[in-house]
Amino acid sequence: MKKLILLTLTFSFLFFQKNSHAQAAADDWEAWSKTQLDKQEVYIEMRDGTRLFTSVYTPKDHSQRYPILLIRTPYSVEGTGPDGYSRYLQNNRPLIEEGYIFAFQDVRGKFMSEGEYVDIRPFVPNKKSAKDIDEASDTYDTIDWLIKNVEGNNGKVGVFGISYPGFYSTMAILSGHPALKAVSPQAPVTNWFVGDDFHHNGAFFLMDAFNFYSVFGRPRPEPTREWTTGYPFPGEDNYDFYLEMGPIKNSRNLWFSDTIQFWNDLFAHPDYDDFWKKRDPLQYLKNVKPAVLTVGGWFDAEDDWGPQHVYSAIEKNSPAADNRLLIGPWWHGQWSRAAGEHIGNIYWGSATSKKYRELERKFFNYFLKGQGDMDLPEATLFVTGANEWRSFDHWPPENTAQKTLYFHPDGRLSFFPPSANNGFDEYLSDPNHPVAYTEDVHLRRTREYMTDDQRFASRRPDVVSYESAPLTEDLTIAGPISPDLFVSTTGTDADYVVKLIDVFPDTVRFYHKNEKAVPMAGYQMLLRGDVLRGRYRNSFEKPEPFVPGKVTEVKFEMPGVAHTFKKGHKIMVQVQNSWFPLVDRNPQQFVDIYECNEGDFQKAVHRVYHEKGHASGVKVLVLE
Repeated sequence: MKKLILLTLTFSFLFFQKNSHAQAAADDWEAWSKTQLDKQEVYIEMRDGTRLFTSVYTPKDHSQRYPILLIRTPYSVEGTGPDGYSRYLQNNRPLIEEGYIFAFQDVRGKFMSEGEYVDIRPFVPNKKSAKDIDEASDTYDTIDWLIKNVEGNNGKVGVFGISYPGFYSTMAILSGHPALKAVSPQAPVTNWFVGDDFHHNGAFFLMDAFNFYSVFGRPRPEPTREWTTGYPFPGEDNYDFYLEMGPIKNSRNLWFSDTIQFWNDLFAHPDYDDFWKKRDPLQYLKNVKPAVLTVGGWFDAEDDWGPQHVYSAIEKNSPAADNRLLIGPWWHGQWSRAAGEHIGNIYWGSATSKKYRELERKFFNYFLKGQGDMDLPEATLFVTGANEWRSFDHWPPENTAQKTLYFHPDGRLSFFPPSANNGFDEYLSDPNHPVAYTEDVHLRRTREYMTDDQRFASRRPDVVSYESAPLTEDLTIAGPISPDLFVSTTGTDADYVVKLIDVFPDTVRFYHKNEKAVPMAGYQMLLRGDVLRGRYRNSFEKPEPFVPGKVTEVKFEMPGVAHTFKKGHKIMVQVQNSWFPLVDRNPQQFVDIYECNEGDFQKAVHRVYHEKGHASGVKVLVLE
C-alpha cells in the first residue's frame, strides 16, 4: 500500500488551479480591486425568514448608477474572510472596468448562509405560502432586496455563474422578477441522471461523484467560511483504487458511513423516478422574459450536456425569448479563467476565450445598460478541426443533412450501409478488467481526456474500432451524435460506450505543438464519447434486462459537436462496454448495481452487428 495521502478537494481544486505564480497574480489583482470597489457583507432575509449571506461590491465612482450582477453559489463567496475580496471577482476584471455592482451569495444551507441545503433543489411551480421556497424564490427575494437597498443601482439585474452557479442562473430565469433583464447560465448543471456530472444516460459517473461528494457533501454543523477536508485516499492510481473498492456499495462502508446525504439518495434512486424528474429545470423554461446567453464548452467533462439542452428547451418552450448560445473549445469554465489556447495535446491556434469576454461584455452592456447594439448571432460556435468561429441562425444548423456512419467487416466505416446478409464483431468483456478511460496513471479525473489519443483503446481486444478511408475533402458535422447499434450479449445487462474520433494522417511526420511533444502522426483525437446503461435503452424510468443472445437495438443521443474532419484525416468510431473508473462497472447481470456483490460481476460475450436488417452505425448531421 502506498503512503496514505489526504484527499483535499478545496474550492481551488473544483474551480481554480493554484500555484505560486497564480497566487501572486491573485494578490496583485486583489490589491487592484480594492482601489475600484467598496465591500459590504449583509444578510438578506428570505420570505420564510431564512437569512442568506451576501457580499456586495459597489464602484467607488458614485457619478452614475450601475446595474447589479449577481452570482449565487454553494462554493463560498467569502472564504478569505471579511477583509478579503471574493475570488468571484478575480476573473471578472473586464466587467469591473465596465462599471457594475457585484453581489455574491451563499445559497441556503451553505457556508455562511442559514437554512437547510438541498442538492439541485426542485422548482416549486405553484407556490401557495412562504414555506414554498426554491432557488427561484430565493433569487427573487435577493433581487428585490438588492434593488431596494443597494445605493447607486439602476434597477436592472443580471445573473450569471459557471457549473452549480450555472444551475442557480437557470433557476433565476424562473424567478420572474421584473428587474431581472439578462441571465447567462454557463456550463449549467441541468439533469444529473440523463446528461450532466454524475450520470450519463443512467450510467453512474463514479469518479466525479466520489471526488466531489467526499468534500462537498459532508454535513455543515453551523455557518462557516471554511471548506472541509476530504477523506484519506490511498495511492495515486485511481484505476486501482476504484477497482479495489469493489462493488460501489462498499463506498458507504469504507468511506462515507452514510454521512453523505446525496450519496444515499443516489443509492435510493437508481432509476429515473420523481426524485430526478422534479430536479430537471428544463420542463419549466416557459414564457422566459429575461434575455439569455448560455455558454458551454465542447470539451467540458462535467457539463457539456446542460448548455445545449438549456438553450434548446428555451427555443422549444419559449420561442419568443431572446435566446443565444456560445460554445467554444473549452474545458469546464476555461472560458472564464484561462486563455483557451488548447486542451491537452490539441491546440486551436488562438486565445479562444477572448470571444467569450467580447460577447459577455456586449450582452450585459446592452441589456443592463442600454449600450451598444444587440448584433450577437443566435449561435456563436467554435468549429474544431477548422479552428474557426462561425455564426449560425439556429442550433443545430438548418443547412445540415443527417447521414449514418455504418460499420462494416474488417473494421471499415462508411456512409453506405452494409450489404452482407451476415456479419458481426464478437469480443469478451470482463468487468474485472475494465477498459480505462485514459492511458495515464493519475489520482483524479483529468479534463484532458476529452481530447485524448485513443490508440491505447484501439489496441484492446474488448474495444471494436471502425475507421473510414482517408477523406478526399473536408467534412464538417454540426449537431448531436446518435449511435444506433444492433448488439447481443450473453449477459442480461451491459453498458455501451461509443466514441467519435478524428484520426490524423500517418504521413504527418512532425511534433505538433503540445506540452509533452506528443507525436501527432496517427493521433486518434476523441471528439465525443458517451455511454448508455443498456437497461435504459427503452426507458430511463423502467429498466429492462437483455435476453441473452438476442439481437437488440440500442440507440441514444450524445451531446453535439461542431467539427471539421480535414482532407486526409479519417473518421473512427469505437464501441466498448466499460469506461473505468469514469463510469462504474456494470456487472453485466440485471441486478441492482448499487447493492450488488462481487460475485455478481460476470464476463460476457458481446456482438456488434453490421448486416442487412441489423446495420449498426452512428447518425451525424453533415453541414452542407
